[in-house]
This record gives sequence, C-alpha cells and structure tokens, in this order.
Amino acid sequence: MARPRLLILIPPVVFAAMAGLFVAGMMNDRGQELPSALVGQAAPALAVVPLPGHPPIDPAILTDGEVKLVNFWASWCAPCRLEHPILVELAAEGVPIYGIAVRDREADSLAFLGELGNPYRGVGRDSTNRVSLDWGTYGVPETFVLTGDGIVVDRLPFPLTPQLVETRLRPALERAAPEG
Repeated sequence: MARPRLLILIPPVVFAAMAGLFVAGMMNDRGQELPSALVGQAAPALAVVPLPGHPPIDPAILTDGEVKLVNFWASWCAPCRLEHPILVELAAEGVPIYGIAVRDREADSLAFLGELGNPYRGVGRDSTNRVSLDWGTYGVPETFVLTGDGIVVDRLPFPLTPQLVETRLRPALERAAPEG
C-alpha cells in the first residue's frame, strides 16, 4: 500500500524539477541571444526601396572602406523608439548608420523619422521582408557592425542601451576598424 502513495508523488516531483530547469534557463543570459551565421561573413546585398525625402542607400556602401552600422527598425516597434535617441547620439559622433525600415508603411516610417530625427546616412524600406531574411534578422530592432569591406563583425539583436553601446558596440566598432 505504501508503493501506490509513492507513485502519486512522481508527477509533482517531475513537474517541480522541470519548472526549476525552466526558471534556471530563463535566468541564464547566455541562452537569450540567437547566433548569427553572418558574423565573419560578407554582408548580404542592401537592395531596398528608398524612403522619399531621405538619402537612399547605395549598395556600394557595403564596401566603401568605412566602418558602419546597419540598423533594422520599424515605426510600430516600441523598442526601436527607445533605442532611437542612442542612434541619434552615435550619428552625432560621426558613426555612419544606415537604416532599414522593416514591414513598415512609408507614411509611418516618414512620421517616425520626422518626430524623432534621422540618424541615418541612408534609409531604405524592406516592405517585403526579403532583405531582413537575407540578413538573418529575427525581428526589430537589430543592428549589425560592418567593416569597411562589408564583413559582419557583430550583430546586436536587441535595442541598443547606453550600457550595450559601451560594453559591446564600441568594442565591435574597434574590431571592425582597419589596423594601423
């Protein structure tokens, strides 16, 4: 009779163990970021539709010799709105940033930049999501650091924060810069 009572305890114990593993996994930051196959590889093409009233993205910028950021964003994205002032600050420092509006209506993209300012040297629209898929994005915002010859040095698949700029973005920009 003691054996059936012990069997009753198995499901709650198994559930508690699984819940503990789940909570531990959520607390582990290493598992939060999905890897990018592009790091160390040549960046895909930037064949995007220009956003009227803003400088277009010339596909030749990928290999223009200048370290740069490519930022995927959207007007409907709340984290994009939060990171935007950081992009404006980086652009004011002279960091070249190119923006790709993803799955966004033209009018909404224009209103977003009109309200918050345009930190981008060139802006394009990826209304079909083709470019985003080629770049392996999982959502917006995502920012890529590229060398002057178009090699992806890092991918930041989350909104930029002041801490991330100092701990991850600036070191990636330094790694992307030519030696000497």
